Amino acid sequence: MYERLALSKDKKGVLKLSEHGHIITDAEEAVKDPYVLDFLKIPQENMVTKKALEQKIIDNLQMFLLELGKGFTFVGRQYKISLGKRHFYIDLVFYHRILKCFILIDLKIKEVEHHDIGQMNLYLNYFKSEENVVDDNEPIGIILSAEKDEVLVEYATGGISNKIFVSKYQLYLPDKKELQRKVQALIAKEG
Repeated sequence: MYERLALSKDKKGVLKLSEHGHIITDAEEAVKDPYVLDFLKIPQENMVTKKALEQKIIDNLQMFLLELGKGFTFVGRQYKISLGKRHFYIDLVFYHRILKCFILIDLKIKEVEHHDIGQMNLYLNYFKSEENVVDDNEPIGIILSAEKDEVLVEYATGGISNKIFVSKYQLYLPDKKELQRKVQALIAKEG
């Protein structure tokens, strides 16, 4: 909790969560920013490929599901969708039991670009039309990237009716001194 509190933008929300647990009622509550993937044990000085990152997540699926949060079930990786003669592959597909919807995850090892958001929008439209059944809610897309430009994301997602979220991932937690500085700054700010 100490680490989550230091990293979170919603400090009061994290404290409330620690006291009462988390009841998910909408898409925004199911998505974190950032996701901490330190259990993958990828040294921070190593540049990892997208394929290697995906494989590490699959190899550590139980830990990844715990990081995602309550309600996620694994559906598949490299999930193939076909549009005419073109084929696309969604990195990871989950189903959220509580929200009753598919959650599509696209992994990016660098900063997310505007065309990545357009691609996720295509995936979500496909799932709405071709994969959802009667009681399913609209799918949610998460682009999980190493870096995130908030302004680019805001403009690229503006006007899109699909639920697309761009979240950062971290391959390691900050060291103890950095966490202490963040907590001290938080205490000073709130005090």
